[in-house]
Amino acid sequence: MSQPAIVQSLLAQHLTPEQFAPFGQVIYPSPDGLPFGPEDAQLQLQNGIPRFYIMQLGHHGMRFHKITRHQQCTQCLGALEGKEWLIAVAPPGSASTPEPEAIRAFRIPGSCFIKLEVGTWHAGPHFEAETVSFYNLELSDTNISDHETCDLIKTFGLAFELTTL
Repeated sequence: MSQPAIVQSLLAQHLTPEQFAPFGQVIYPSPDGLPFGPEDAQLQLQNGIPRFYIMQLGHHGMRFHKITRHQQCTQCLGALEGKEWLIAVAPPGSASTPEPEAIRAFRIPGSCFIKLEVGTWHAGPHFEAETVSFYNLELSDTNISDHETCDLIKTFGLAFELTTL
């Protein structure tokens, strides 16, 4: 029988582009007509057919023990209806598992979206509402052929509980 997991509290920080930079980009609204630039999502979708869709998720709590990454593309996520949500992330790297001490959590306001860099580990979206709809940009087969998950309980004996101030 396996040992019970140690549950660590993980405080979700307010999102800033600087703090989120090791994991991806924060994209805010911009005036129409501006030319493409570094503030726009720097996408990597050349390895397949892009898929842009709205996914509806149900509330599944603030605790997680699995974290996933996609090695073939960037991924963009944003909540519809201006709802705030949380995500836990760890930097991309060549190791087959994330470093638990490198996992960070962020509060994502409903006024922006995030782009996860290729290989960024992520757990979420997490939220308090019963359901939230998210737009998601990835590849059409991301969840089939590019979905590497680390079970933090099996690997490190850890689970995380997201908290906010």
